[in-house]
Amino acid sequence: MPAEKNKRGTEKYEGTEKYEGTEMKIMILGSGGREHAILKKLSENKNIKKFYVLPGNAGMQDLAECVDIRATDLEGVCSFAKEKKIDFAVVTPDDPLAIGMVDRLEAIGVPCFGPDQKAARIESSKIFSKTLMVKYGIPTASFRKFENESEAMTYVQNISCPTVIKADGLALGKGVYIAQNREEACRAVRELMEEKKFGNSGMKILVEEYLTGPEVSVLSFTDGSTLIPMISSMDHKRIGDGDTGPNTGGMGAIAPNPYYTKEIAQECMEKIFLPTIRAMKEEGCPFCGCLYFGLMLTKDGPRVIEYNCRFGDPETQAVLPLLKSDLFSIMEAVRNGNLAEVPVEFSEDHSCCVVMASGGYPGNYEKGKVIRFGSGKETVYHAGTGKTESGEIVTAGGRVLGVTAVRHTAEEARKASYDAVGEISFEGACYRHDIGTK
Repeated sequence: MPAEKNKRGTEKYEGTEKYEGTEMKIMILGSGGREHAILKKLSENKNIKKFYVLPGNAGMQDLAECVDIRATDLEGVCSFAKEKKIDFAVVTPDDPLAIGMVDRLEAIGVPCFGPDQKAARIESSKIFSKTLMVKYGIPTASFRKFENESEAMTYVQNISCPTVIKADGLALGKGVYIAQNREEACRAVRELMEEKKFGNSGMKILVEEYLTGPEVSVLSFTDGSTLIPMISSMDHKRIGDGDTGPNTGGMGAIAPNPYYTKEIAQECMEKIFLPTIRAMKEEGCPFCGCLYFGLMLTKDGPRVIEYNCRFGDPETQAVLPLLKSDLFSIMEAVRNGNLAEVPVEFSEDHSCCVVMASGGYPGNYEKGKVIRFGSGKETVYHAGTGKTESGEIVTAGGRVLGVTAVRHTAEEARKASYDAVGEISFEGACYRHDIGTK
């Protein structure tokens, strides 16, 4: 009798039950705060006895074995998975998803949580996602796409501003420019297409209508047919208080988002979430994994700003602490196509995550600064950290830590998070002081 298939056409995964009493091995790809949050939540499942994180960071070493293999090293990751007989892989960053890491792992018999390469195009190509939205009537900003720099330059010299200019491909979350005038628009086109600030990601660009309104991030679990939204959140992208300065990978997040009412959530489900899942299936690339909806609540209703093909960062550090259900059971169900059969419940509490970054981020910054931690009352997710030979934890990236507190009210969570931040120090540490005040 042939093995039962999931919606992506791969054999169903038997689940943790067959590993009871043995050492089940889980591999997580990535090295940031998002991966630390996922590892911490997965570790609550007592059937899982062994975690590997590739490459991981210093803060994960209490829960997992960190292995010095890049998350984008297709051959290295697959060889490691075969050598260690990995039972399940969680592929979280955008880059390995975009180059087909899930496809390669599934091909050698390693079940994965995460979309395959075709489905990951919903993030890896903004032109693909915008074309999808237009074709299937999913509300978004109007746009023009360009592959020729001179044509793009002529266009932005004659449009009204502000406008939004985006690299088509992946750019570490920083390939979006909000141009307040034509001079800034021209500079954005030049940086993307002529100077290739983000490499080949900027060879094609989008010039979009500028939308206004509160922004909302909604992560969702989906197996290609069923979609279950997680608690909404609010990301804070710019480096400075009051949303000033350049865009970053994210300087903090709160959950739930105070602007995201039940009525808006219902509208988004009917007009955006389910139509997107149906559209991807119709296009022959069903999405199985975590689909992130970046939304703008405009005066004309919710609009899609962007899709991500994975958990957001730092939204994950604010959302997952509120998840009451077992994360691994949900990931199994997503992989096997039976998400509708698994409970997904969230707490009614509030969370606040404040990111502590290296001085100079998102530009040039120094590494190797010793970190002094506080009382440890709140959860500290490591993002860019390393460890010296003497065992000291040091900075090793732009975003260093995500300090998360969970409380009954938003203000209590915010205060607790900032109290914890105040107890942590390293040379050049910078963070926003207004996360959660909007």
